[in-house]
Amino acid sequence: MDFSAISGDSQIMEYVGLGLALVGSGLIAGFLAGLFGIGGGAVLVPVLYQFLTVLGVDEGVRMHISVATSLGIIVPTSIRSFMAHKKRGAADLELLKSWLIPLPLGVVGASLVAAYVSGDGLKAIFAVIALVLGARMLLDKPHWRLGSDIPGFPIRPLCGAAIGFFSTLMGIGGGVMNNTFMTLYGRSIHQAVATSSGTGLMISIPGTLGLIWAGWGAENLPPFSAGYVNLLGVALIIPVTTFAAPFGVKVAHSLPRRKMEIFFGCFLLVVALRFLLSLNGY
Repeated sequence: MDFSAISGDSQIMEYVGLGLALVGSGLIAGFLAGLFGIGGGAVLVPVLYQFLTVLGVDEGVRMHISVATSLGIIVPTSIRSFMAHKKRGAADLELLKSWLIPLPLGVVGASLVAAYVSGDGLKAIFAVIALVLGARMLLDKPHWRLGSDIPGFPIRPLCGAAIGFFSTLMGIGGGVMNNTFMTLYGRSIHQAVATSSGTGLMISIPGTLGLIWAGWGAENLPPFSAGYVNLLGVALIIPVTTFAAPFGVKVAHSLPRRKMEIFFGCFLLVVALRFLLSLNGY
């Protein structure tokens, strides 16, 4: 009996299964991009991390590749999600225009940090922020407001830079943070979701370029990598997420506000738990 052939067939089936899992995660991520105004990174990052773990990619760059590749995948998904929301007239274009400089500046800062922070450091950032934001969405009360409207200078640009900075380190399009920021200042969750799809554009494009630069020449990168961005992962998942995003948009405009907050909060807590367990070796 040719055991090498059996082993080869088993390996092929394993990679086929992983490929199907990636396509499934792409469908979920694209749907969530439209539903929550995010680029799907909070789903893609842990999935990509597990994919790279099975492939035996070095642990020192595994999280960096997951975050950077997620941002690359977010680019077309955010474009389609934002255009769909913009067509409905739901996005706050004035807020997005005021963040044209602060958001990318935060992204640049995160790209510099990403060149030095450890993989566990990126996991911790992801988990802590997701935990805080998820709890806030679930426990939300009408009196939990910082103001009746979004403030101007200097709070607005500082918040924009912070959203760009932390979102890039998490590999997300900024939706989880912008949704919280806008709702704390009295905006509806539906408008926040629509606007967040625009922040995805302003974060994912410079973030992808920045993490290509940050990882250029890094050791132990898998094949088909440009810096920390794995081009094969981008190519496999982009078509699926781009296809699924409009379906999420349609659902987002049919749900009551509180249901949107509960779904979003549960989603964030699940993501946070996954990474906290990962930090403890589970």
